Amino acid sequence: MQAIMPISPTGDTIGWTNLINDLSSHDRIKPLVIKSMIHLSVREIQHSDIEPLSDYWFNSDPAFLTGMGVDLSKMPTREEWKEMLIEQISQSYKEKKSYCIIWLLDEKAVGHSNVNRIIFGEEAYMHLHIWDTGNRTRGMGLQFVIMTLPWFFKNMQLKKICCEPHALNPAPNKTMEKLGFEFIKEYVTIPGWINFEQPVKHWELTFEMFKQIYSP
Repeated sequence: MQAIMPISPTGDTIGWTNLINDLSSHDRIKPLVIKSMIHLSVREIQHSDIEPLSDYWFNSDPAFLTGMGVDLSKMPTREEWKEMLIEQISQSYKEKKSYCIIWLLDEKAVGHSNVNRIIFGEEAYMHLHIWDTGNRTRGMGLQFVIMTLPWFFKNMQLKKICCEPHALNPAPNKTMEKLGFEFIKEYVTIPGWINFEQPVKHWELTFEMFKQIYSP
């Protein structure tokens, strides 16, 4: 992670490196880490993540993917998926159509979050994925997202992050509420390029809300 002090979306100078470091000991993260004696961390996607991330999408139970709202007929091939990730890694922040942060448990990659539908300097839509079934009920998702949000706000210079989980999928919707996202509406749409039409809940977190909740 570069030790830089970028200009925020609102024009303020933010100590992003300190904020990201501080979030590793944030009150919402510390209890889990202390209780379980585990270490959670996040970083940008690397070439070494392409295979395990692809395994998640192409080896998962089809019923699990459908439950997330994925239209299996719209899925690209594994090679096409890998090519998209390689392109993403090589692009500048302003060029990215998707931007991925890898989640690590004791230095091992166990999930990721990405934003797409990016309007650089304005807004993007966030997605959350824990790869292994055994890790999905351990309460780590909330902690990982808290640590991930600064990366999205900083590097995409966002004024707002949106998230649209399937309305019938309770886990991510509960996570959004706990994170301090504001519930805007529930409606029917096709939320992404690999999704079918479905009811979603639209949540938003503005940069100002983020600073109020998570800044030291």
